[in-house]
Amino acid sequence: MTKQNTFTHEYACQLDQKDTLASYRIEFYINEGVIYFDGNSLGLLSKRAEQTLLDLLQSWKTLGIDGWTDGENPWFYLSETLGEQMAPLVGADADEVIVTGSTTSNLHQLVASFFKADGKRNKILTDDLAFPTDIYALQSQLKLQGLDPATHLVKVKSADGHTVNEADIIDAMREDVGIIVLPSILYRSGQILNMEKLTKEAHQRGILIGFDLCHSIGSIPHQLSEWNVDFAFWCNYKHLNGGPGAVGGLYVNKRHFGTAPGLAGWFSSKKEKQFDMAHELTPAEHAGAFQMGTPHVLSTAPLIGSLSMFNEVGMEKIRTKSLQLTGYMLELIEQKLKGYGFIVRNPLDESTRGGHLFLEHPEAARICKALKAHNIVPDFRSPNGIRLAPVALYNTFEEVWLTVEKLKQIMDDEEYKKFENKRGVVA
Repeated sequence: MTKQNTFTHEYACQLDQKDTLASYRIEFYINEGVIYFDGNSLGLLSKRAEQTLLDLLQSWKTLGIDGWTDGENPWFYLSETLGEQMAPLVGADADEVIVTGSTTSNLHQLVASFFKADGKRNKILTDDLAFPTDIYALQSQLKLQGLDPATHLVKVKSADGHTVNEADIIDAMREDVGIIVLPSILYRSGQILNMEKLTKEAHQRGILIGFDLCHSIGSIPHQLSEWNVDFAFWCNYKHLNGGPGAVGGLYVNKRHFGTAPGLAGWFSSKKEKQFDMAHELTPAEHAGAFQMGTPHVLSTAPLIGSLSMFNEVGMEKIRTKSLQLTGYMLELIEQKLKGYGFIVRNPLDESTRGGHLFLEHPEAARICKALKAHNIVPDFRSPNGIRLAPVALYNTFEEVWLTVEKLKQIMDDEEYKKFENKRGVVA
């Protein structure tokens, strides 16, 4: 087939016919006629996730308080059970992962546990493109230790406003830095940072390092234990399809087991001792020590079903299809949207490109509204960004083709001018 034919609808459909993961699309609830490319913000509901939520509701209905210890998925052990199932997705041992909290609460916990601003190492290193919640949490942690974020939160500058140069991060690893917190994937441009390299460089300088995996878990493979990463944290409602407000997760390298949780709570306890009701905490001897309060069982339940799919398929196959989808979309954008003012801000190198594409355009908010009017769901990022996330388990190559075609039509017909170039309350 000629290169020109690769840009046809027929070719996109042929790619779908060859797709070894195509059967998983029917596992999800997809509204007829809607193309959903916002899975990097909120993944779609799967039938398995729905069923496991209903199952846990049934256990509450029939078992009452005995649901904590009885039934197919006893609630008292659910965070540990799901941590074990999630561990392969981040390349960790089962006891290094726990399903608990949220992105922000887990970051607070980990920094409170591992950042001790005593002596010379009293600064936190991050980047100036980090997701705002990470910055807010780091600023708060510095203030709690009596430090001024203006001088003690070091943010590595981006040269282009979209990506971060890893050499600049390494240069900023100075003797006054006590801990480093970075995104695994930048939430806007989709740049993947080399976690293994950055961890090695940090440890050579005696600095602990952790990563925000919100945009990478369920999207790319990880080897956190092999890379010797100190800690990581993430949400589970994006690529892992755990549902709005799904309980998050964290990883702690086992060499840190025994570190007292900076923010202790009842569920930090060793399971066998928790109901002794002692006022002296006996922390769990694994990542479970970094839990705090009672787990939100019903907001955890969908992950039981969702994780079963990820463990069936494996991250290597998911990553392969994800790259095929984003690579095909990039080809189509280059061929069909040249001259319309779109700028691709993703790294083009597959090794540094995550699971979504990021386009900039001066009329981005209007264009997103025009796409939604055509039942295509993108993600707007202020001030002028369009994120498109073709997800391996439920999006198709045909949807990629149709979306780029519709973008071309919207620009040709100037349909976007019908809308105000302003984001909604929730973008």
